[in-house]
Amino acid sequence: MKTNVGGVDKWLRIAVGLLLIVWAATRGPVWAWIGVVPLATGLFNFCPLYALLGFNTCKR
Repeated sequence: MKTNVGGVDKWLRIAVGLLLIVWAATRGPVWAWIGVVPLATGLFNFCPLYALLGFNTCKR
């Protein structure tokens, strides 16, 4: 896996993921657990969809 998520994109994914997970854990809708996806892609610096589309937000 090559790094393809970086900079502001990474921190936005982590923040949105955490917010969705907290919302789901505090009696939010079940669909809010989808926050695990942006959180994981932000933490691992890799997005499979970006890889398929050839998109890269990492400066390297």
